[in-house]
Amino acid sequence: MAQIFDRSSNGLARMSLVLTGLIVIALGVTLDQLQRSPWVTRQGQRAEQPVPFSHKHHVAGLGLQCQYCHTTVEDSSYAGIPPTRTCMNCHAQIWTDAQILEPVRQSWATGQSIPWIRVHDLPDFAYFNHEIHVNKGIGCATCHGRVDEMPLMYAQNTLQMEWCLNCHRNPAKNLRPTSEIYNMAWEKPSEDRPVWCSVKQEQEGIPTAQSVDCTTTDPTQSGPQVAMFQAAAEPGASSEPGVLGEAAPVPVPIPASYQKFTSQDQLGHFLLKAYKIRNPRDLTSCEVCHR
Repeated sequence: MAQIFDRSSNGLARMSLVLTGLIVIALGVTLDQLQRSPWVTRQGQRAEQPVPFSHKHHVAGLGLQCQYCHTTVEDSSYAGIPPTRTCMNCHAQIWTDAQILEPVRQSWATGQSIPWIRVHDLPDFAYFNHEIHVNKGIGCATCHGRVDEMPLMYAQNTLQMEWCLNCHRNPAKNLRPTSEIYNMAWEKPSEDRPVWCSVKQEQEGIPTAQSVDCTTTDPTQSGPQVAMFQAAAEPGASSEPGVLGEAAPVPVPIPASYQKFTSQDQLGHFLLKAYKIRNPRDLTSCEVCHR
């Protein structure tokens, strides 16, 4: 009986299997790169807003603080989009006839919110809390980039899950003193730019990170810290200076307990412990994610 398939069919079958495997691999790589691309993440894209608001002009030029517009960033999960009233605090006095601000005046007159387009928009299944990040030493520029240099706002980072996990696996590389949270020009410590930090006594009702005091000037050059010491006095005596009685508080120098840091790794691990941030090995409770 004659063969149905030629001898070359075996080679063609092998080639087709290899070709199919290469196509599947290429398709997988293409889809992986596509979902990381700005076409999906919108990284670097400037959305068409009703009003071309310039952070560079308002932050770097006029010196407005982040909290002036984003009022809930320190005590809420949501940073907050400023209401029209915030804009009108200034623009009721300046640029009152500018055509570019007509949507703002229209919103103020009608009471309807300006339809801003969100630039940093996470999926609904992702829960992000601004409050905990701000109060634990994560600066605005860490996630949003140098906003003070953006004439038009855009997403500096992908905000994808792997980007978030990258930080959560080693948060020390991004931690900074809470006094520098809103400082867009903050630079990590180095040999030329050391940072000194000290941990003060914690107070109830105040975030843990607030008990850390950091400075970029050498505290030992400004002399030791001074505390008021209440000296003991004999009973029944007066508290007025120069009169027998209870002695007035006497300044007593206390050695400063500042530590010097010349690298972000040193500073980050110090703040990690001072801010009481749990590392990945400590996150063993289901309640951390499943509330």
